Amino acid sequence: MEVKIGVQHAPREIVLESGQSPEEVERAVADALAGTSQLLSLVDDHGRKVLVPADRLAYVELGEPTTRKVGFSAL
Repeated sequence: MEVKIGVQHAPREIVLESGQSPEEVERAVADALAGTSQLLSLVDDHGRKVLVPADRLAYVELGEPTTRKVGFSAL
């Protein structure tokens, strides 16, 4: 699934494809915002860990993975 993370005082958002379930991501975000953990920790499809300080989170957007279109057909 696609996860977009907005970070305060950062010009760009963090976008990653995660193999985690939406419930796991939502639980991690809720724990970070509740103060249970100081970092939001997510793992992307390549096994890389993304860490964001909980006090810098602006928003987290969960969505379906985007499919890449291949070819030269007219839209």
